[in-house]
Amino acid sequence: MFIGREKELTLLQQDYIGKAVMVYGKRRVGKTTLIQKALENCQHQTVYYECSKGAMQDNIDGLVRELARVKMLPVPLNFSTLQDVFIYLNALPKKIVVVIDEYPYLKKATDSATVDSIFQNIIDNRLSNIELVLSGSHIGMMKDLLQERNALYGRFAVTIKLNELNYLDAARFYPDRTPYDKVAHYAVFGGSPFVNQALNPAATLRENVISTILNPVSAVYLYASQLLLSDYSVKINAERIFSVIGNGKKRYTEIEDKLDVKKTGNLSKQIKSLTELEIVSRNSPINKIGDNKKATFEINDNLLRFYFTFIYKNASALQVLGAEAFYDEYVAPTLTDFISRRFEGICRDYFSLQVRSGKLKGVRNIGSYYYDDPVHRKNGEFDVTLELADGYAIYEAKYYVQPMTLDEIRREAQQVANIKELVVKQLGFIAINGFVEQEKPYTYLDGNDIFAGM
Repeated sequence: MFIGREKELTLLQQDYIGKAVMVYGKRRVGKTTLIQKALENCQHQTVYYECSKGAMQDNIDGLVRELARVKMLPVPLNFSTLQDVFIYLNALPKKIVVVIDEYPYLKKATDSATVDSIFQNIIDNRLSNIELVLSGSHIGMMKDLLQERNALYGRFAVTIKLNELNYLDAARFYPDRTPYDKVAHYAVFGGSPFVNQALNPAATLRENVISTILNPVSAVYLYASQLLLSDYSVKINAERIFSVIGNGKKRYTEIEDKLDVKKTGNLSKQIKSLTELEIVSRNSPINKIGDNKKATFEINDNLLRFYFTFIYKNASALQVLGAEAFYDEYVAPTLTDFISRRFEGICRDYFSLQVRSGKLKGVRNIGSYYYDDPVHRKNGEFDVTLELADGYAIYEAKYYVQPMTLDEIRREAQQVANIKELVVKQLGFIAINGFVEQEKPYTYLDGNDIFAGM
């Protein structure tokens, strides 16, 4: 099932003969599916080769075998270098699209800079009748190709960074669910097409969780527990950091204290690596952008966040109790709180989509707002905040089973009013199951509004 990616597909389907294209994104985000979809109606002859973790010559031989299979070579000829392969292809009297997937495996097989230099030479001199697509899952290595110091800098006609599907596109995997259930599924499973294809769209959240992420032989469980960390866990202590962050957002000092690590700078390097790989995000309130003390770290991937919140520390209990009893004992009691925190992110994404589509004007930034309330001796954050030219729009997001009451609305409004420093131009409420009653001058959105773009 191919869902979303319309803009990326249109971009990739353009003719880039004589040029190189780069596609990258984390594992299971849909890169290969996107590329193969783009190749379906390609007017040129195409070849797709996924690199292995073997030696360079093994990959050359593998590419040659694939070229022979698709009849670009009469038989598997002997080539000793990649340059020789492209010299041959470049001499053919037809236009060709060559896809080299998992390019970082080549860089691991031999000297990294040498591989980049080889492809620099190929792109500069051997693509007169060839479109070359380089793809990879190791975000750090692929982003390095775009740096000025790299031999491939400036060599790509277009670069496509593939992110997870947003909450609207992910909901197309379970279109008949209520907005309440759509939020729950996205909060747990995220936007990986690979993961969402494993779900039963007619099943309940409990049933889908039990059959996938709580099933140790399921591909979804393996994705969360092993595949996502396979390239990184050897180099950095990612699992312990993820376990500390869990479902929340933690300041650097909180992570440091929880891990009980000495202030040697090693944790800082590990956190930096995780943020560069985009597994963890560093976020600051929009009114405290330069304040490092207010910056927090979160796990980006919803499924990974679920795994490290509920399963990682309790893996032995899962084995002993089985999936159904484990869900009822360890997951169900706090699952609504887990989902509600992700709902705040969905609401921010909603406004971001509104701004990008041109439906919402005058927004300078979207995020959270940090406040101090000395009168009531408390501080905290408003998690859905739009920065405007002359103030802020504050939205309270509520993932309630029942509609939000007028008393609840008034209490939340008073909490915002208590922050004297805050210039509020608009106050709104987002309740997934709507409202019992509404009163002016507030703005109201419910689940149908949030999913209206489907």
